[in-house]
Formats: sequence, C-alpha cells, structure tokens
Amino acid sequence: MKLVIAEKPSVGVSIAKVIEANQRRDGYFEGNGYLVSWCVGHLVRMANPDKYDEKYAKWKIDDLPIFPEEYLYELNPKTRKQFTLLKNLMADKRIDTIVNACDAGREGESIFRLVYNHAKCKKKVQRLWISSLEDQAIMEGFEKLKDGSDYESLFESSQARSIADWLVGMNLSRLYSCLYSQSYSVGRVQTPTLNMIVERDSEIENFQKEKYYTVEIQGNDISLSTERIDDYAVAEQLRNLIDEKIVITEVENKEKITRPDKPYDLTTLQREANKVFGYSARKTLDIAQKLYEKKLITYPRTDSRYLTEDMKSKIQKLLGQLEEGYEADDKSFLSIFDDSKVTDHYALIPTSSANFKLLSDLSSDEKNLYNLIKAKLLMAGSKPLIESTTKVIYEYDGFTFTANGKTVVDEGFTKHELKKRQPKEKALANLSTGDELDVLDVVIQEKFTKPPQHFTEDTLLKAMEKAGTDTLDKGIKVERSGLGTPATRAGIIENLIYKGFVERDKKNLLATHKGIALVAIVAEEFKSAETTSNWEIKLSDIAKGKLSKDEFLEEIKEMIKETIDLYEKAKE
Repeated sequence: MKLVIAEKPSVGVSIAKVIEANQRRDGYFEGNGYLVSWCVGHLVRMANPDKYDEKYAKWKIDDLPIFPEEYLYELNPKTRKQFTLLKNLMADKRIDTIVNACDAGREGESIFRLVYNHAKCKKKVQRLWISSLEDQAIMEGFEKLKDGSDYESLFESSQARSIADWLVGMNLSRLYSCLYSQSYSVGRVQTPTLNMIVERDSEIENFQKEKYYTVEIQGNDISLSTERIDDYAVAEQLRNLIDEKIVITEVENKEKITRPDKPYDLTTLQREANKVFGYSARKTLDIAQKLYEKKLITYPRTDSRYLTEDMKSKIQKLLGQLEEGYEADDKSFLSIFDDSKVTDHYALIPTSSANFKLLSDLSSDEKNLYNLIKAKLLMAGSKPLIESTTKVIYEYDGFTFTANGKTVVDEGFTKHELKKRQPKEKALANLSTGDELDVLDVVIQEKFTKPPQHFTEDTLLKAMEKAGTDTLDKGIKVERSGLGTPATRAGIIENLIYKGFVERDKKNLLATHKGIALVAIVAEEFKSAETTSNWEIKLSDIAKGKLSKDEFLEEIKEMIKETIDLYEKAKE
C-alpha cells in the first residue's frame, strides 16, 4: 500500500479522486491501495538559536558567529496535529512506499523531506512530478512515478538555501542590531533587493535636471525636430536661418516586423499583471495558485517560457479550443518549443482539459489573470505585427531634423492583447526625397532631462531577475540567476514592506528611513546583487549535482566570520 503526501488539502483531494482513493477518513482519503493525505505548508522549520543554547535568547556580539555543527528543526506549533497524523500514517504497517506529491520544485521537495526526516521514516520514497493538476496529468504521473533518490540533489539545494538564509539572517541581524541598538533584519536576498530600491531613490533625490533645447520646423501635418541642443544661442541662430521653404533631404520607408513574445514564466506574468491590473507580485502568485488548483492553468512557479517538443499537437488543439477558428503562424508556433530551455517545468499556459463552464464562476481577479495567460499563449503562436515606418530627414548646416511615422500593415498577434498598445507615432504626410515643404513656423522647445523612475513591482521584478548578470561572461548560459527565484521574489518584496524597510506609494515602491539606515551599515558583500546572484547560480549547481552543499555553506560562513571579525578589530 502507498501513502501519497500532497502539499495542500485541495491538491490531495484532486489526487485522491483521480487514483480512486474515495473513502474519506479524518485528515486523509483511503482506497484502491492508497492513503492520500497532505501537508499544510511548512510543517517543519529550522529552529531558532536559543534551541541550541539558552544564552542565545539574548542578542550579544560576543556570542557571534553562530555556526551549529548540526542544524536543528522543530514543528510549527500551528500545524503539529497534521504532522502527527502524517507521522502515524507513515508508521502504518500497511504502508510500504511513500509518494512525495508535494509541488514539483525546490520548495515542494523541502516541505516533504523535512516531514519525512523529522518523522524518522525509512520507507521507500517515490516522486510524483507533474506540471498540471489535470486528471490526465495526474494519471500519467502515477504511471511514471520517479525514484525519490533522483531528487536528492534538489533537496540538497533546498537545504543549502534555507541554511544560508538562516546563517545570514541570524548572525548579521544580531550583529547590526547590537552595534546600532536598533532592531534590524538582514536577509541573504532581502537586503540586496532593498539596496537596489535605496540606490534608485537616491539617484532620483540627487538628480540635477539639465535644460536643453530642440528646434522644430512645423509644416502641414508634419513637424521635424532636432536632437538635443545645449546652447540656447545656437538653437536661436538655427531657428532664424530656416527659410520659408525647405527641401526634404531623404525619406526612409521600411517594414518593421515584430515577432510575438513567448508564453509566461512566473516573473513575466507578475510583471505584466502589475502593469495591466496593478496587482502585487504576491497577489498574482496567490491567484495563479488558485487557478492551478482549479485545474485551469499549469504549474505557476516556473522559470521557463518554452514548451517541450512533444507538446506540439496538444498545444495546436488547445489553441483551437481557446479561440474558434484560430490560425497559428508556423514560425511563431514552432519557436515556442525547445526542450533545452525547459528545466523543472514548462511555460505557464491554460490547461487543455479545463472545465470552461467553471470560468463564469471565477472571481474578477481570477478571470483577469486567466484571460491574461490565455491571451499570451494565443499571441505566442500568432502572426507577427507588421508596420510600415517612415522617417523624414532634413539636413541643414550640420543639424539633422527628423520626423517619424508609422502605420499598421497587419496587426498580427496584437489583436489578442488585453491592453491594446497605443501607437506613439502616427502616419506622416506622403513625402518623397527632394519634395519641397512649406514652413509654417520654426519654434524652440525648452526641455529638461528626466530622473530615473521609482521602482514599481513590474520594474523591480525585472531588476531582481537581471541583477548581477551583467558581470557574467557573455558565453555563460544561466538558468537561475538574479535575486531569488520566480517562486520567492513576491515573498521578498512583501517581507520588505512588512518589516518596514519599504512602503508602497500607489504603484511605486519607496525605501523608508529604516531601510535607508540598514543599507548604510551593512557590509558591501551582503547587499551586493552580484554576490547574491552568484549564490543563486551555485544553488542551481547544487541541484544539478555540480557543487556540494557543504562547499557552498563554508563560503558563506567565511564571509560572515570576516564581517564579524572586522567589527571586533574596530573595537580594539
């Protein structure tokens, strides 16, 4: 008999139904050779330092660094009852195999393994690894259960991540709080993210706007303008020299082809949901999780924007289901399939067996997000956007005046967009090289340089994704880099707000005085995006078996020790 352990009750219910474990018990289902139960999030967590020694209940610099020889884990008191149930089910003599059916990713692996280890279970483990909660996907997953040992490296990576977070958080939070008599929280990923916000706010605050000018020739249905001119006298002299008629130096007509974007990964979905609907990254993830559990979309915590080659016929059929009479563009359609760019999970898309009647019962937020995901897939397989662009050029005494225009030849994939793009350029008057243009007026436009914009969740997520990657060699391909992972970035942002380091101002994210003060005192390497990005790459290498957990943690411990020693020397 097999015991199946899911990550959440709703997922356990879905699995039990498919494998016909139909008899409801207290906290689990039974039937057809299976028991099916579930965790309720993290049942087991890392213990605080005072569990190692009571002296750590008080924060003292003299007790640092705290580097346990073995790491202790404890039960979450709120979910102790569920852990006890799972422990008893694992010990049931009828059970010979445990099936890990927690979410197919690093966190899901950690949630299951910590429960399994804390219960001191030694029974055989199999792994259910699926990207959708559709009945068919669950059935196929149970037909192809993996050996639990295949995911040992993934668990090592998860442990390395949580221990690294513990080491940085417990040691540096205590160090800086004691040094400055203020409660500070330092995080391995949290503090570099805060640093980016602080630096951006500082750039804006210290920005010195610069005045400049452009000279604009106004004609019938067209205005041609220069680039930036810093000296008003030069702009004024140029304005006075322009005749009542000018001869167009050149007209460039080009066809611009824009290919559609790929389907969503989680970060891109969060960014666009923030841009279109104003949703926070956390809200988007929570809605996506609900849609996943309702079997309407595939696994949301994915970092890939591609689908696997064997899905072509399935996706072709799905596109027809999503829109009657849908016509795919061969080049666009084929470009979204690439096995080499799919790691743990493929892109986030609607499921093919979705109960479309259920859509009418969704909340408005759920409908919004589902429609965004649906539109993205429809766009990904559609024709390109084709535009006709025109650039009119007039050159005079070393100055170039230009006007740009654009018309849509074929709207292509944009017909599926939820938020229609507003054209920045309109069609220009029909002009050719050598045409004469009547000048109605020549004006000087006074302009000012603009500061960078404050981070929104959209732009911060992008910055977190790209952080530190500019220091990598161009030839290196990295699957996971930047600050955090798609699954953790929303939580990092929310944590910064919860701890009072960042505040929301409409869509903007602004550093508070507390956040600015923390960044000012933290050692450079622990607020550096480059350092944390390199750690994420190493965590990915651990998951692939390319790097040992101990080697990674020793590097972090050495950095922590050096930082503490620096302050010890300063006291002498």
